[in-house]
Amino acid sequence: MIFLGAIARRFWHYRYVTSLLERLGQAAYEAHRDALPTPLPPWEELSKQEQQAWKAAASAVAGQTGTTIPEGPDTPPLVIQIGDQRQSFSTDFTAGRDGGLAIEDDFASSQHCRFHTVRGVWYVDDLGSTNGTVLNGRRIRGAQLLKKRDKIKIGHTVMTVVSA
Repeated sequence: MIFLGAIARRFWHYRYVTSLLERLGQAAYEAHRDALPTPLPPWEELSKQEQQAWKAAASAVAGQTGTTIPEGPDTPPLVIQIGDQRQSFSTDFTAGRDGGLAIEDDFASSQHCRFHTVRGVWYVDDLGSTNGTVLNGRRIRGAQLLKKRDKIKIGHTVMTVVSA
């Protein structure tokens, strides 16, 4: 779903996304793009007008046309376990060789995947990595909801969601 194209551009984009509405507009566009049999350009290559149209659509669906969508309830921390080590995250982060969750694995990309919240719920997205991100045995194609006991594989590294 999301993340076809240059990893550097995508990392820059996600690091500087300023609103939930923009993330929802992008997620809607990427879902649309992946559902089509012919390729469409990635979000970053759309014109400002096209991006605004997708954000307006996301806003209309949320019933909040003309305003940003307020954040939902407090987001519970995401607790990830790799081997015998646990890490807790309360804000969006990336995982990979150079991510907020650093993974020492030659088969992981430097910015491999992104963990993020929407309205208090945690999701994982692949960031166009070479080897993909696997959730519970299936390679993901876009944002996937995370729940307790989910297994996420990045390269040869397997992590478990302890709580989400």
